[in-house]
Amino acid sequence: MIINFTIKNFGCIKKEQTLSFEAEKSTHLEDFYISKNGKYRLLKIALIYGANASGKTTVLKALDFLRNLVLQPKEKKTEEFDFQPFLFDIDSKNKDSFLSIEFIQNKIKYAYEITFNRKAIVGETLKVFNPNKSVVFKRNTDLETQFSEIKFGRKIKIDKAKLKALESNTLWNNTVLGGYLKTNIEIIELKDVSDWFENYLSPVIYPKSNLTMFITSLIEKQKIKKEHILTILKKADLHISDIVIEKKEEDIPEGLLEFLENSSELEKKELNKIKTKKKLTHLKLELEHLVEGKKYILPFNLESEGTKRYFGFAGLLNLLISKPKAFSVDELGASIHPDLYQHFLLTFLANTTHSQIIATTHNRELLNDKDLIRDDVLWITDKSNGAYTELYSFADFDTSVIRDTTNRLNAYKSGKLGGIPNVGDYYLDLE
Repeated sequence: MIINFTIKNFGCIKKEQTLSFEAEKSTHLEDFYISKNGKYRLLKIALIYGANASGKTTVLKALDFLRNLVLQPKEKKTEEFDFQPFLFDIDSKNKDSFLSIEFIQNKIKYAYEITFNRKAIVGETLKVFNPNKSVVFKRNTDLETQFSEIKFGRKIKIDKAKLKALESNTLWNNTVLGGYLKTNIEIIELKDVSDWFENYLSPVIYPKSNLTMFITSLIEKQKIKKEHILTILKKADLHISDIVIEKKEEDIPEGLLEFLENSSELEKKELNKIKTKKKLTHLKLELEHLVEGKKYILPFNLESEGTKRYFGFAGLLNLLISKPKAFSVDELGASIHPDLYQHFLLTFLANTTHSQIIATTHNRELLNDKDLIRDDVLWITDKSNGAYTELYSFADFDTSVIRDTTNRLNAYKSGKLGGIPNVGDYYLDLE
């Protein structure tokens, strides 16, 4: 599970900002919201509120960027990272950026941090707390020679030949963890951490992400059970009685094969399979509805946007419940009724133990029910006068701002907590 995630000089985030999952001392709704990991009481959810362009999505992008740095190492030294530092002052765009994350893997705490620019990883450190803090490795990059030196802690045993192989696979624009994935060596701490990034931390889900086909594919491959998805959908009052999936093969349209060959999105194995069969396989999805005792089959593209969205969310719930995972979701409430939004969150909280959700949202109705929500899961992104993002929790406010009797929704709407747009009047002079 994630303990803390820190960002500096990444996109609109200039100064160091930390999203923390460490719960406050309050025992309010503890059985629902808190997972106990040794001495840590970790929250299962973080909801980020804020005005448009305030930096909500940047938090998710930074976490996804870190995941990709580890799991998708560059193949060439000349490849640059796809991000921008803070650009609204003279100095920041020429300074290094920084990301760090603390997490629990196999009941052990790890702390991983990197310093980087568009071209290279400048510095990188991994620490383990088992039970006392010790350094797994430290890496520094000589930007002139483009060579990285890796020094392991005293408790890590690695011979010179394996260290040399690791260094040769760790290009100046690769993390040590990425280099490790390309090297045939076994170091338990590096395996633990790279496994956590691959199996626990999932890619960001955006409003336009094709979540439908991802979940449909998992059902068709029997990696998740259709009956489980149906159970979740039925509780959402969508009148869905069955999921019908048909695998269809069609001839490859002219020009598509050439396009796929030039595309980096398709794995070589899949491309070769298409070339051999000379056909494309796709899944046709339909939903069966039970209306007044009669069954009707509806093509998925004719379903409402809310139904389409919740079908994907039902799959997410199934994944989060069946195995510990963390999902980042941008605009969690998009196309979903507030009651269904609340139902989704409560279902997640009631049925998971070590999974986590980080989500951006504009759903303010949730703030009106203090018996349903904890202050330490509510976060705000606010733009400073210098146009950089500040990230803080509702729990950061003292009792002069938020008391037990305070209406959170009214406090937020009034601008007392920040994180809302400062709009002008309605009248325009366009001449």
